[in-house]
Amino acid sequence: MFAPLTPLPYRHVLTLPAEPSAVRIARETAELTLNGWGIGLRHPAVDPALLILSELVTNTVRHAAAHSPQVTVIYGASRQRLVFAVHDTHPYQPPLDGPVDSTSGGGLAMVRELVCDLGGTAVVRTSTTVAGKGIWITLPL
Repeated sequence: MFAPLTPLPYRHVLTLPAEPSAVRIARETAELTLNGWGIGLRHPAVDPALLILSELVTNTVRHAAAHSPQVTVIYGASRQRLVFAVHDTHPYQPPLDGPVDSTSGGGLAMVRELVCDLGGTAVVRTSTTVAGKGIWITLPL
């Protein structure tokens, strides 16, 4: 049996147009939000987390914007973990495991590698409330 999930004490949601400036805004919002939650930008998980976040938002802007005019980023944290998700309304769900072929690029492979190196998890979840999916990243702090 699974232990019940405990709610994260810190949470912030940001919705932006799916355009190139979303990458910078999502990253800057993450920096300000984490700092406000007392998670210093020098914490060893923060730089990789910001890189992962930037890659996921970039993927939405590049590959999903035609079907998803907005991207939503959910930030969350507790003392033990950092969680963030990037949601769009495009129906395609990219695989987060298995080989990356020459047409798909290496961004998700880099995301998987960083998450694995940090002892975190990455999952694609179909949204139950709106169309599309979210890629959820959990990293230990």
